[in-house]
Parts: sequence; structure tokens; C-alpha cells
Amino acid sequence: MSELMNVMVEVWPVAADETGLWLVSGEDAWRDGPVPADGDVHYMVESLMWYHRLAVRGGVMMHSTSWRPDGPHVVLTYIAAIRREGLVMDAWPEAVPITVELARAVGKPAPHGPTEPPVPRYIDVLFHALRHVKYLYDHDATNREAMGALWGQHLEPFEETLAGMYSERHVA
Repeated sequence: MSELMNVMVEVWPVAADETGLWLVSGEDAWRDGPVPADGDVHYMVESLMWYHRLAVRGGVMMHSTSWRPDGPHVVLTYIAAIRREGLVMDAWPEAVPITVELARAVGKPAPHGPTEPPVPRYIDVLFHALRHVKYLYDHDATNREAMGALWGQHLEPFEETLAGMYSERHVA
């Protein structure tokens, strides 16, 4: 009998400061799991944030953005949109910038058919999460307030780039 899949969580912690958006974890998300059967996914995400010394109250908006199979796991993806007073690099020297130029440089994910699963790269998962955050910023007053004005300024250039992630026609 095959082993069953388990559930993992990942958090893409992104902070905004006056210079831009930053992936505070460096070049990848934070991951943990499997989630215990008697556990709670959201609690595990909060625990992962606390482990990395990020308070989950005040100055953070967390949102589940997607899921995907990844080997023997189903990965539940969250983004943590962090408000930062001062420069991000002062608190997280390993942070890397997230820019429209990066989105252009890595290009679009591979297209897929209407009944085929996408096969995203990690960078695609991050940009997909940012697309969710952009939507929340534009349409959800509570989340917009939690993120603050800098988030709106820095998300604006991403709108067109992110909205067309899968605009290329799939050819089987």
C-alpha cells in the first residue's frame, strides 16, 4: 500500500518599507509539518511565525493563498503581509527585494490545460500570493487597514504583471 499524503504549511513573509517589498525569509518560504491530525492549520502557521520571531498580532495580515501537491505532501500556502517601521533590512538582513523587474526576469509560469494541474515554481507561488494580497488591498477595508498605505503603493506596479500569470495559451 502506498504512503498517504500529509499536510504541510508554508508562509511567505513579505514586509513593506519605504523602499519596497521584501521577502524577509531570504530566498524561500518558511515551511513546517506535517500538521497533526488533532491540530489546527492556522495555529501551525502562527507557530511558524512565532518561531521566526514574528508576532502575529498588530502589523501583520495573514492570508491563505493556495495549495499544491509537492511530493508526499499537500502544501497549504500562506502569505504574511508585514508592516514595518523603518527599513526592513535593519530587522532582517537576509531579506531580498521583490520587484516588478524580478517578475519580468523570471517570466510567466508554464501554461497548463483546463483539466491539467499547474506546476508552479516557488517564485510563481510567491507572485500568486501577492496577487491575492493586491486583491485584498483593493477590496477588503479591514485587510487594507492592517497592511497600511505602503503596501498599496508597492503593490500597484504588480497588478498587470500578476493578473496575466497564465495568459499564454496552453498547447498540448
